[in-house]
Amino acid sequence: MNLASRLPSDARWSAATELAAYRTVQESLTNAAKHAPGSRVTVTLTATAGADRPVGELTVEVHNGPPAPGATPTPGGAGHGLVGLRERAALLGGTVTAERTDDGGHLVRACLP
Repeated sequence: MNLASRLPSDARWSAATELAAYRTVQESLTNAAKHAPGSRVTVTLTATAGADRPVGELTVEVHNGPPAPGATPTPGGAGHGLVGLRERAALLGGTVTAERTDDGGHLVRACLP
């Protein structure tokens, strides 16, 4: 796993936003382990400047590649984990998207205020 943090060292968000970011990473890593075992995973954290404060929106991206050769992915689940992430983000005024990537992997992106 690779971690790329583009956050200022003093960046802080509300406890609810930080928990939503944590849960996004947790769920995305769980999904990668189930559905793309042995894949390379990159977690990227980025902050955008806000109009009323130096640090505005927090963007969390978790990208996993395709399963490693010979690995056996777990069949698809009910999708409740991603639904829960979207609901948590929406309560904060944010969004979560999940999509397939050109390399055969997946990207989960949470944009949180």
